[in-house]
Amino acid sequence: MKIREAKYNIGDIVRHRTLPFRGVVFDVDAEFSRTQEWYNSIPAELRPEKDQPFYHLVAENEEKGYVAYVSEGNLDYDLSGEPLRNPQVEQIFTETDSGHLAPRFASCH
Repeated sequence: MKIREAKYNIGDIVRHRTLPFRGVVFDVDAEFSRTQEWYNSIPAELRPEKDQPFYHLVAENEEKGYVAYVSEGNLDYDLSGEPLRNPQVEQIFTETDSGHLAPRFASCH
């Protein structure tokens, strides 16, 4: 069994490599944990491998905020410095003195 460490941490701001959205990580799965039906709904040419970390994001694009589930291979750090506009960010995170996002509440899963 291959053990992988997640590249991104809770509170990291990331962007999708090919789609126009970005967000903040609020949970991490060591590997794909959604249903097969959900996985099959992804177009075959875009379907990521399941054996990699997947991230739950409070995400946003130019039009709206939402929750996204994205494979590690489809993410990069967002270095824009632009603040996130999704109102859920303030519900889940607080900004530290150093400018990083930290969860308001500890959770286990």
